[in-house]
Amino acid sequence: MGIDYYKTLEINRHATDADVKKAYRRLALKFHPSSNNEPGSSEKFSQLGEAYEVLSDPRKKATYDRFGEEGLKGGIPLEYASGGAWSSKYVYHANPEKTFRQFFGGNNPFADFYTNDVPMQLGGLQPGMVKTQDAPIERDLHLSLDDLFHGCTKKIKISRRVMNEDGHTSSIKDKILSIEVKPGWREGTRVIFSKEGDQGPNTIPADIVFIVREKDHRLFKRKHNDLICTLNISLEMALTGFSVDVQTLDGRLLCVPINEIVHPAYEKVLTGEGMPFFQDSSQRGNLIISFNIQFPEKLSAERKQLIKKALSLK
Repeated sequence: MGIDYYKTLEINRHATDADVKKAYRRLALKFHPSSNNEPGSSEKFSQLGEAYEVLSDPRKKATYDRFGEEGLKGGIPLEYASGGAWSSKYVYHANPEKTFRQFFGGNNPFADFYTNDVPMQLGGLQPGMVKTQDAPIERDLHLSLDDLFHGCTKKIKISRRVMNEDGHTSSIKDKILSIEVKPGWREGTRVIFSKEGDQGPNTIPADIVFIVREKDHRLFKRKHNDLICTLNISLEMALTGFSVDVQTLDGRLLCVPINEIVHPAYEKVLTGEGMPFFQDSSQRGNLIISFNIQFPEKLSAERKQLIKKALSLK
């Protein structure tokens, strides 16, 4: 069966991101070695760190939910890595204190923070302590080619820990982040929301970074600002000419005549019919049509003679 991360955090599989954080906060404080000397508490504390690290990350969680611990830690083929799944082999760093510090903030996790709006009197803010910022929180933003062609607005709800007005207690609150996708954005474009991570008394909230990931399109593949589509044609069409209809991303139907002989390296280039340039959306790349020539599997002797005769004519 493998490790049940949900059971470790005492939540069900329908738990939200806020539920995961609440559960980890409660149990990590309960089983932290400095506050619990019972046998097995250190092992439980380590298990909590690993469970939180997996279930708080959408990609790791997606892989675990679908393929279990074996798929998460053994890796899965890229063709199955859809829906935000994690395709790399996951290895927990085995340092639950690191996970604990990153969650609560500060080098001394028990230095004046509060949980469930009730202060934990485990020490005060250390004089002269310099606040440090947590590492950026990176999340994939999956966008269709249509989204990247036209531009759009994506609204994403996050749950984070925020400090209350008294400056000492904290609570979990939801927030909607709005992303204005610009026409022409490419795979890997990074959208940064400064200091939108969890707040804490001894730490600067982490930046939240969304990284654009392009979804596959049924017809087009993108290469920089160009769009490439591959169409199947017969050998007869390749030798005698034809026309093809191509539906563009902006809804137009292009009727493209092909009068040349189509050889394996042949490409039809339609200038200015590709993706908009991010710097100047009035300019666009090219639409490149390539062809996959379907050869007949069998030919009768009579047909072979006819082809020989036709090709020998000058």
